[in-house]
Amino acid sequence: MFKTLRNALGIAEIRKKLIFTVLMIVVVRIGCQIPTPGINAAFVQSWWANQTGTAFNFFNTITGNSFTTMSIFALSISPYITSSIIVQLLTIAIPKLEEMQKEGEEGRKFINKLTRYLTIALALIQSVSMAIGFGSNYLINYTWYNVILVAIIMTAGSALLMWIGEQITDRGVGNGISMILLVNIISGLPTDLATMYTVFVKGQNIALGILIALLIIALILFLVVFVIYLQDGERRIPVQYAKRISGRKMLGGQSSHIPMKVNTAGVIPVIFASSLLSIPAIVASFAGVNYTTPTTVGGHIIKGLNQASWCNPSEPIYSLGLLVYLGLLIFFAYFYTSITFNPIEIADNMKKQGGFIPGIRPGRPTSDYLSSVLNRIVIIGALGLMIVAVIPIILTGLTGVGSSLCFFGTSLIIIVGVIIETLQQVESMMVVRNYKGFLED
Repeated sequence: MFKTLRNALGIAEIRKKLIFTVLMIVVVRIGCQIPTPGINAAFVQSWWANQTGTAFNFFNTITGNSFTTMSIFALSISPYITSSIIVQLLTIAIPKLEEMQKEGEEGRKFINKLTRYLTIALALIQSVSMAIGFGSNYLINYTWYNVILVAIIMTAGSALLMWIGEQITDRGVGNGISMILLVNIISGLPTDLATMYTVFVKGQNIALGILIALLIIALILFLVVFVIYLQDGERRIPVQYAKRISGRKMLGGQSSHIPMKVNTAGVIPVIFASSLLSIPAIVASFAGVNYTTPTTVGGHIIKGLNQASWCNPSEPIYSLGLLVYLGLLIFFAYFYTSITFNPIEIADNMKKQGGFIPGIRPGRPTSDYLSSVLNRIVIIGALGLMIVAVIPIILTGLTGVGSSLCFFGTSLIIIVGVIIETLQQVESMMVVRNYKGFLED
């Protein structure tokens, strides 16, 4: 990793992209420290101290702890994530949108524009709901003017983050939204590690404390290495191109392969599944519904969707929510893969170029073969994501530690996945630059 970055810094074009990305990240972190005008910070801190649901812990994680201080970036990119889920689900429900998505660059531009508009709408709804739902305690002066002012500032902050993410994607390195999410999560890792130390190590005798610390380090290293192998793993489908005559030259005849990543959907299933499960608890908290000690059927259902309630030996019934979470992971793994990988299109392109998979006829048999291989690979990738995400949840439920650690596995998946994808993009940029230099010489 360090060698790749060192080599990249030696290339002026890539160095400019890296510097631009770092500057944008600095802007994001500065914005996370600027409090929203008119907010009663003391009330927010006391309210947050009484929250035990992991829905808010997850929300705070992806906002880089700016939700606890209600900064101008308090909503962060959560409206964008939600709007992306909605738009991508709509592409399945609405054939017109599905057609536009497959039209190429113009179709993708329309989908992106729709996602932006929906992001602004969701940010406005969330900010207004928070300002009104918390009531007079939330704002220093509870007036319609201040409600509108806070809503506009938070909506503008979310829109600015979305714009910064797009600028990083276009002019920087990596996927901008993923980079913002990565930096926000990393900012909260010291707190999670301190919580681990306080819960597991502090107060133990020296020998036991060292043993527990080594076990925790070993578990973290295992999860990191596992995620790296999961992200890098791929199935290579061999492709043979038939020889053909063009003028006096014989073309084709070479062998190649189609790389199919084991974790084809990346970190998307984990982000989407966690975001969807956190919505009911967040809405319930704003509505004043007590789901930590529920007395109604709705309260029990919301508590079952709350990750802090899973794997608790004293309340095993709520662990059914874990099955919902695992089901969502599998669903989004297949769903996102179906959007990004089209076996029919790949089979058609291979046929046009005279390529074929040895032992498989071109056309429909090739697409069917690719689909069957893809289905097997996706389930393996989804199972890998489950292992990394669920281990901290199980340990949290059995030991009863802070609910913020429920998302430690999710955080590792996002951190490692985004870093690997960014490094791969830097390496590809270096390869393209070397080819250009060779051609110019």
